[in-house]
Amino acid sequence: MAGREQAIIAEGLRKTYGAKKALNGLNMTVPSGTVHGVLGPNGAGKTTFVRTLATLLRVEGGRAQVAGIDVARHPDEVRRRIGLLGQAAALDEDLSGRQNLELFGRLHHLGARRAAARAGELLERFGLADTGRKPVKAYSGGMRRRLDLAVSLIIHPQILFLDEPTAGLDPRGRTEVWNAVRSLVGGGTTVLLTTQYLEEADQLADRISLIDSGRVIADGTADELKAKVGGDRIEVVVHDAGQVAAAAAVLAGIPGVGAVDRDEDGRRVSAPVADRMGALTRVVRTLEDAGIEVEDLAVRRPTLDEVFMQLTGGDHEEESA
Repeated sequence: MAGREQAIIAEGLRKTYGAKKALNGLNMTVPSGTVHGVLGPNGAGKTTFVRTLATLLRVEGGRAQVAGIDVARHPDEVRRRIGLLGQAAALDEDLSGRQNLELFGRLHHLGARRAAARAGELLERFGLADTGRKPVKAYSGGMRRRLDLAVSLIIHPQILFLDEPTAGLDPRGRTEVWNAVRSLVGGGTTVLLTTQYLEEADQLADRISLIDSGRVIADGTADELKAKVGGDRIEVVVHDAGQVAAAAAVLAGIPGVGAVDRDEDGRRVSAPVADRMGALTRVVRTLEDAGIEVEDLAVRRPTLDEVFMQLTGGDHEEESA
């Protein structure tokens, strides 16, 4: 892609805290109108990276552009084009949702009338219109996070930074935030998402960068990253432990199936497959013909958890603020 189509460009970013290299020559590009996930262990550099792009930290080397603007040279111009949702909520618990939004609108110099109008738009957009006058301390976790997300959109940002946006939320709350993020991207906003929930990145991100020790160690779509730790595997759990050997022989005899692993205790056999659906059909038919009773049969792809565990490692410290 041409440079003008990139919402974010980071080249060789370096930042140290004492002896620790928080950013160690980090490179990344994020196309406009997409969700880009950033994964990594604690201390890998995720929050430092976001704070750098949001003009909250200065790096010691490299360069970064956000919305085509140099972050170090023109931080005020960058701030006019971005929104930031940090790990900690930035809400006044005693004020209502509407009052919080109007307050932040005034802080962004919208004026009383425009701030009130924008607050109404955002309450409606995030399904909070009925609760806009209720104090935030009476909100559920998901409602608070949606309101926090609405606050970050007061100025119609081109690019939104979400740093652990669903930390501490229950599944319902996470789903509410996910739906809100999808709606934003559908409207043209670019989202940079850091998260510890690998399922979240799998659900939302168009591309994912995995960082460790302050640099990108893998980048691609979720499927591309999963392929790095192996392809599809077919797994069969038989009803009778005495049929594990027979089931293994069935798998071994099917074209396109690789070396078969046997787990006698778990009554399980598994093997890599090239043609997932074709192999599944043949395995089902052949097992049935052989009279082997099956409790479970599935084709499983590697998960992002497995990618994360295989590609990262070692001891990590919490990132400095």
